Amino acid sequence: AENTLVIYTGDNGFFLGEHGMFDKRLMYEPSIRVPMLVRHPASIRGGRVDDTHMVLNNDVAPTALDYAGVPIPASMNGHSRSWKPMIEGRGAWRESWLYEYEEYPAVHCAGKCRGVRTRDWKYIHYWEKPEAHELFHVEQDPDELNNLAADPRHKAKLAEMQAELDRLRTETGDDRSRDGTPFRPC
Repeated sequence: AENTLVIYTGDNGFFLGEHGMFDKRLMYEPSIRVPMLVRHPASIRGGRVDDTHMVLNNDVAPTALDYAGVPIPASMNGHSRSWKPMIEGRGAWRESWLYEYEEYPAVHCAGKCRGVRTRDWKYIHYWEKPEAHELFHVEQDPDELNNLAADPRHKAKLAEMQAELDRLRTETGDDRSRDGTPFRPC
């Protein structure tokens, strides 16, 4: 019991009327949040709550392998990583992560989008026509009601988030573009 890693998680969230929606495919906070509870008494103090690090559901497999002492396959590298170094307080942790949704057959009426989430900011790019951009300061606007993408005061932040999206796409090998030509970051 002291040396067993237990991870309890679930599916991503679901809109219950927020943003006038009832689904879960867009990059707003009610949809992208995933419950995650971890127990490992040998390395995690009971009752600890960590709301400063962004962990992803695709980190579960590398974490379990790492705790089991099994090498993490190269195919899991990229955007997935083990939480073990972060839990043990060693090494840097991710500062941002990539979100992608591509409609598969058009049954949900959710636009294809890519985005990047940092601790305080979120940028969403709907890349099919009508193309749209959304920028939210989620620390100050947790309900994501004030899209700052067209605000000239946030032009530099928008460019920074677009560059981070490009960086993450390159890091993860996402070379797809909407018109079939290879992706080339700005």
